[in-house]
Amino acid sequence: MNGEPGTGGTEERCVDLVEQLTAYLDGTLPVEERRRIEQHLERCEGCRTALAQWRTVVRLAGRLTTADVADVDPLLRDRLMATFLEARRR
Repeated sequence: MNGEPGTGGTEERCVDLVEQLTAYLDGTLPVEERRRIEQHLERCEGCRTALAQWRTVVRLAGRLTTADVADVDPLLRDRLMATFLEARRR
């Protein structure tokens, strides 16, 4: 995640990539868009790190059971779910 913000440089592409990470991980991006993101990942260590972190979150969240989240505050749980669902809609 480097480059000069607002100059059409790498930083803007980083923002685009972060907004598309869930679709990238789900494999739902068009082939050309996926290729563009993969080219960016080859050059951008920050985005590779962000992608690795998201993969870890997905892997760990997939291990959660109902018992694991039974004691989570309902308001917090609902806000978290809304955040994940909003990211998926983009």
